[in-house]
Amino acid sequence: MNRRVVVTGMGAITPIGNDVESFWNGLKEKKVGIAPITQFDTTDFKATLAAEVKDFDPKNYMDIKAAKRMERFAQFAVAATKEALEMSGIDMEKEDPYRVGVSVGSGIGSLQAVEREHKKLLEKGPGRVNPLLVPLMISNMAAGNVGIQFGLKGKCINVVTACATGTHSIGEAFRSIQYGEADVMVAGGAEASVTPIGVAGFSALTALTTSDDPLRASIPFDKDRSGFVMGEGAGVVVLEELEHALSRNAVIYGEVVGYGSTCDAYHITSPAEDGSGAARAMTEAIKDAGITARELDYVNAHGTSTHHNDLFETMAIKTALGDHAEKVKINSTKSMVGHLLGAAGGVEFIACVKTIQDGFVHATAGLVEEGEGCDLNYTKGEGVSCDVTYAISNSLGFGGHNASILVKKFEQ
Repeated sequence: MNRRVVVTGMGAITPIGNDVESFWNGLKEKKVGIAPITQFDTTDFKATLAAEVKDFDPKNYMDIKAAKRMERFAQFAVAATKEALEMSGIDMEKEDPYRVGVSVGSGIGSLQAVEREHKKLLEKGPGRVNPLLVPLMISNMAAGNVGIQFGLKGKCINVVTACATGTHSIGEAFRSIQYGEADVMVAGGAEASVTPIGVAGFSALTALTTSDDPLRASIPFDKDRSGFVMGEGAGVVVLEELEHALSRNAVIYGEVVGYGSTCDAYHITSPAEDGSGAARAMTEAIKDAGITARELDYVNAHGTSTHHNDLFETMAIKTALGDHAEKVKINSTKSMVGHLLGAAGGVEFIACVKTIQDGFVHATAGLVEEGEGCDLNYTKGEGVSCDVTYAISNSLGFGGHNASILVKKFEQ
């Protein structure tokens, strides 16, 4: 368990850019990727905004025959992985493929495939349902297609913990390398659920905002927050055992040092009201890293823009960090890209690594006035240039799933 794990590659498909640099520059510029939904007619829907991926052409990342055997979420996963592997410089011809694994999750899989084929079932009968429906639909096909496309034959898993999926996927990949099951893991999350049933379902839960103003829709910690905005995309990273990375002279972007995971065991949609489960995930990650709470410089909050999440996560940060909670810098990436569900933890982990690299904490866009009980430093207004050594990313999922991953500036 003393094997050190470093980040050697990153890939992103997001509502504000289809590569890591575009995504990161968008965050620094407070670029909001939210707009009216284009993927279906929202005339009868209460929620009409989403953070959609723009100008995505799967042919830029894979051959067209392969793309046709993947749904949108899996295409995103493969595209983000392609960028991450290219950035890492790994040459699979020189690797033992059974030592290179995959931990790429999706919270839902393909609602598009379900909707499309269910319509055929009702209108034309069971004989007309696509024989590929199941392998197109199921959520593990993000990980499966990544393995197939890039020849990765090691441990291949799909963690599904709703909105905590991406963070759990990276955490479990981190553990797999620490434990010696793999030398390299491709890890993260992918999601594409901007569909009629997806938006209708979350709306029925009153989880989505009904705002029609893209700049006042995803506003984490703001007094006027009214629900999250559905996003889509993928965030994938290459994690590697340190000596393996050094042996091939890889560029190292950061080091994963802590992972914490808990369950609220409280409610299927609401976090525990005192934030105790999320707090414990944070303290477990801090303990795992062998540091104190006071050494933490930055928290990438789950920050969904729902009333309960933002309030209870604020309580969790206070519980985990004590009086240091008032000093640590906090923000929410979801203020610009919406909530990518199973992919959220992947792109937010990348934001943490880039924050450390650039020494810049991006603003929580749209935050004008903090809501009651939300009284920490959420980086309101403009981003802040500062040295960041330790960053933690939090994710909380329906079902009470909590995950925190801690990354630090790499030092030999």
